Amino acid sequence: MASTARGVTRVLLLADSPVLRRGLVSMINETAGMQSVGTPGELRRALTLVETARPDAVVVELGAGRAATLNACRDLRSRFPRVTIVALATSEDPAVVNEALAAGIRGYLLLNTSPTLLGWAILAARAGRTVVDPQIRRVEPSAVPAGKPFVPEVPLTRREQDVLDELIQGQSNRQIGRNLFISEDTVKSHVKAILRKLGARDRAHAVSLVLSSRNGGGACTCGAHGLAQSAVPADADA
Repeated sequence: MASTARGVTRVLLLADSPVLRRGLVSMINETAGMQSVGTPGELRRALTLVETARPDAVVVELGAGRAATLNACRDLRSRFPRVTIVALATSEDPAVVNEALAAGIRGYLLLNTSPTLLGWAILAARAGRTVVDPQIRRVEPSAVPAGKPFVPEVPLTRREQDVLDELIQGQSNRQIGRNLFISEDTVKSHVKAILRKLGARDRAHAVSLVLSSRNGGGACTCGAHGLAQSAVPADADA
């Protein structure tokens, strides 16, 4: 079984075009906290590679062979329910979006998406949200699976909220300390408390939970929320 570095989201990339595959590999590997773990060019190889590479998420190209790709997504969701699927598509047709969501896809973005929005969509989808590209007209609410509302069980302190706001801006522990005039060790303590109270796996997960909640817990119909998500630092100690 493949080993997983702490705090790293492992992403499998499924696209027909070699040029698109290379572009996606660069986008994922240049996003902090994410790593490409395979690029199967054919659907029949995808399920086998999912089993061996153990990704956290799969990004699929949803183009001309949409029916076959959606069938593969259904099969993938059935066999690996913990793996999140995000689609990159050419169609803006709400009916196609609905079909993709019904097949188990939790993120539907257009091919011209930005690295920031792709990274955020993967994290938000893993957190249980449904993400639809802001360039697409709102899908009928009945077609979008409702996300669970995010409510921290234990309120954050004023200082913890300040640190969380800095995390959302993608700041490192050192920079947070400078901005808030506290030591780096104190920052680490606050980050650990934040993760515990939010029930988050890591910093990126905490950011995803908060931003998804601010967007209403359902389908994402705005942009990247002013977020430099690709810059969320994966500090080793928090």
